[in-house]
Amino acid sequence: MPGHDASDRFAHEAIIEPDWISRARTHALELGADPISAPVGAQVAVLAAASRAQSIVEIGTGAGVSGLWLLHGAPRAVLTTIDKEPEHLAMARRGFTDARVAPTRTRFITGRASDVLPRMNEASYDIVFVDADPEGVIEYVEHGLRLVRPGGLVLVPRVLAGGAVADPVRRDTVTTSYRSLIQETQNSPAVIGALSIVGEGLLQLTTVGDTSR
Repeated sequence: MPGHDASDRFAHEAIIEPDWISRARTHALELGADPISAPVGAQVAVLAAASRAQSIVEIGTGAGVSGLWLLHGAPRAVLTTIDKEPEHLAMARRGFTDARVAPTRTRFITGRASDVLPRMNEASYDIVFVDADPEGVIEYVEHGLRLVRPGGLVLVPRVLAGGAVADPVRRDTVTTSYRSLIQETQNSPAVIGALSIVGEGLLQLTTVGDTSR
């Protein structure tokens, strides 16, 4: 679809990424981490700002790009970021320092999300950002929906899997995981979900307080 490709390209080129995030992106690519795109980063920043987020959990630190976008939108929030790779966390610390983010506004946890998340307090966070291990994405989102306060947001980038999700022929594990996540959350009466197709895609979820109607 040429029109879609042109719109996607325009949306990508229209975003002006802050310098400190651009530097973190360069470091992430040098490290081999795959940062979220600038259009998706801008979306999560707007969502963080609109929700007046004070407490954010990030599953999958990468090298700090997504965390910086989240804090760009929520400059008073505290970010708890989880990653199993110490090298990624170290690079993220460097990015946050470069961006002059106060140390009191970040908490770094080294470990597997599947081990860390069950120990976190439910209904205590404004946003849970899920960007780790596609094969475990459904489990992480279930934890995220438990951890966010009523009306909080669970955000999942990369859900289009490079266009593979839209191809019914594709049945690999990653594609199937993202496709199942989208279908299950759209069919759930307890969740309201929206799917943005800009960039690599962003699934946006929030819980519904009253499901009796």
